[in-house]
Amino acid sequence: MITLIKLFLIAIHSLICSILALFFSFQPSYNLYFGLSKYFSTVILWISGIKLEVTGLENFSPEKTYVFVSNHASQYDIVTLQKSIPNRMAMIFKKELAKIPFFGWQLYFGPYVMIDRQNMEKALKSIEEAKLKMQKKNISIVVFAEGTRSKTGEVQPFKRGAFRLATLVGYPIVPVSISGSNKIMPKGTFKLKSGTIRIHFDKPILSEDVETREDEIALMNNVRDIIIKNHKLAD
Repeated sequence: MITLIKLFLIAIHSLICSILALFFSFQPSYNLYFGLSKYFSTVILWISGIKLEVTGLENFSPEKTYVFVSNHASQYDIVTLQKSIPNRMAMIFKKELAKIPFFGWQLYFGPYVMIDRQNMEKALKSIEEAKLKMQKKNISIVVFAEGTRSKTGEVQPFKRGAFRLATLVGYPIVPVSISGSNKIMPKGTFKLKSGTIRIHFDKPILSEDVETREDEIALMNNVRDIIIKNHKLAD
């Protein structure tokens, strides 16, 4: 019963914030949009009874632009990063979400970047769109390089397609390790538990010198190894 009440409150809060975000998405600077996203995630975490333990914020500047590459094990990873990343940030979302009333609409019109996973040509155009937004609006991008949520909480193999954005835009990569979110709401369930989620931000890694496929794979594996190391330390 408690879970149902929490999910109901989250649904109402999400609807109200989605409607507001839709209006805020037309503001050129996106300042109101980003402010609302912080408020949205703060309330979601409070309703859910989730505490955050954040480390490594001293490793990067909140004023600069990065690609944050994170592992992914729960729906709560999104609000967790919205809350903990001090930079102006957006995420990549699949085009199917854009059809959802209000929630999907505000993603489409806002600073987030829509990608078509089934069409490589359109996906590459989305990467170019992301690069332009990052340059013009000083917006950092979050990438879940596994491509989907892990069922076990362990870091899965990275997808080159999801990771390619990080190398093509040329901004430094910040490896992000999220631990404990899989225990809050595991993939495939609606069971909600309170608890603590730990987030660690490692030092930025330069990506501008990546020229070949081998360079990209080596960088991808390096970032994954760092995320796995910090993930294990947090557990």
